[in-house]
Amino acid sequence: MQIYYALKERIESGAYPVGQLLPSENTLLEEFGCSRNTVRRAVAGLVRDGYVQTRQGWGVCNIYQPIEASAYTMGTIESFAETTRRTGQDSATQVALFTACAADDDLARRTGFAPGTELFYLQRIHTIDGIPRILNHSYFRRDCMPGLTKEIAEGSIYRYLEQELHMSIVTSKRTITVERADALDRRFLTLEEYNCLAVVTSQTYNSDGILFEYTQSRHHPSIFRFQDNAVRTPAGHADARKRIANHTEL
Repeated sequence: MQIYYALKERIESGAYPVGQLLPSENTLLEEFGCSRNTVRRAVAGLVRDGYVQTRQGWGVCNIYQPIEASAYTMGTIESFAETTRRTGQDSATQVALFTACAADDDLARRTGFAPGTELFYLQRIHTIDGIPRILNHSYFRRDCMPGLTKEIAEGSIYRYLEQELHMSIVTSKRTITVERADALDRRFLTLEEYNCLAVVTSQTYNSDGILFEYTQSRHHPSIFRFQDNAVRTPAGHADARKRIANHTEL
């Protein structure tokens, strides 16, 4: 990961221009003093995340293009503070509501928490460059963070969980929809001529496999640009994997 982040920083800063090859594998081996397999795993991570592309017989080519300042990336879990810091924007978070509740049957169906789970419920407004652009409705398991406060929530909850509680945040399942603006959206966000929002609903798990957060993040359409890095699987390979899966089930 140290090699991955070192190369990633050089790519993002322009030290390795787009379209050009990264230093050879042997050069990286000498610089980092590690095994060939370690360098290859770091490069594989950069390929997976859309920074480079390997070219047989040529080397590793930088294909990174800086994304728009308000863009978000799929496949990663970032807090709002981390996203705006990465994109160089001024940001702030206001907690409009901080309360405790328990999951009833309806809330359990919507969120994935078991009925009766003790939760914190938060409404947070995120501003970008002084304009309210995102409204979050969040439920957090109280037993995972009993010391959570409104003041912590106005900073970075993920920083609190990782640095103070030493929680490992591992994975998040997301659904993206477009929905009509409701009364709270119109109250808290500057929607201008828009009557709808892009909504990202996420269920986030820690390293113990515990669902600790359910958030519905309601984004102003003008700042909703998500970026993903996709890899095509040839049809023959996909069919072969399906046959293997079917054989395994049998």
